[in-house]
Amino acid sequence: MQQLRQIGVDIAGHPATGYRLQSAPDLLLPDMLSPLLRGTIFSDRIHHYYKVGSTNDIAMEAASDGEPEGSVFLAEQQTAGRGRGAHQWHSAESTGIYCSVILRPILPPSEILILSLAAGLAVHDAVQEVDSRVVSDLKWPNDLLIEGKKFCGILTEMNAEATRVRYLVIGIGMNVNHATFPDELQTLATSLRLETGTEWSRIELCAALLKSLDREYRQLMDDPAARDSILQRFQERSSSARGKLVEVAENGGFEGTTEGLDSRGFLTVRTREGLQTVLSGTVKVKE
Repeated sequence: MQQLRQIGVDIAGHPATGYRLQSAPDLLLPDMLSPLLRGTIFSDRIHHYYKVGSTNDIAMEAASDGEPEGSVFLAEQQTAGRGRGAHQWHSAESTGIYCSVILRPILPPSEILILSLAAGLAVHDAVQEVDSRVVSDLKWPNDLLIEGKKFCGILTEMNAEATRVRYLVIGIGMNVNHATFPDELQTLATSLRLETGTEWSRIELCAALLKSLDREYRQLMDDPAARDSILQRFQERSSSARGKLVEVAENGGFEGTTEGLDSRGFLTVRTREGLQTVLSGTVKVKE
């Protein structure tokens, strides 16, 4: 009973009179998530940790050791959460969703960007499913914003040969019930709780996320038309994919106006020199 109380389970009573469960904590435990994920590829192998360095690091190592597709790695807290490039991800304890999944798609490495875009759509749809009032904005290639502030980041990493992907890991970090942020993030980051004024069920949201990601992944693998649908929907849900003046930190840096995504999912930008394709650079929207 003491161990249960230490992880946040509210139990009333005494050994002599018996115990009564008052409330269960909003922990992302496999026993609570698995029943909600029946019928998806993510229902059977859910790994939960209270504190890790990075769920992506653990997932990549597990994938290298043969962990099957559909394995999920969740943490209540990360001490070395990573974003794109060298950026760290602020991972407050039991307030966000810090989740990495292993996939083994039959795709060449050049096609992996489309999966990252699909993951962004999965987050967008999951948030809408839980609270339709929340309108999130997709920022190419891997961020989700509300009113210009970031609440979710996606980090996709892979191990591949020249012509095929051996495995990839999609990591999703989402600010859910954060009430505050460090000073340096106050103007940059937000959470679903801060935007709505209400506490969110992380279990409900995580289940919605994984179901949505399962749906996007299956469609991409099974339906030749899914790729065009992903590109179209991403552009429709992104305020910056078209017609925005941006600054790109790539090829020495350049400015231009966004003109949508190309057939591979890369952002195109119209500059004075002509149309340029952004392959990996950081894109900053100019006011």
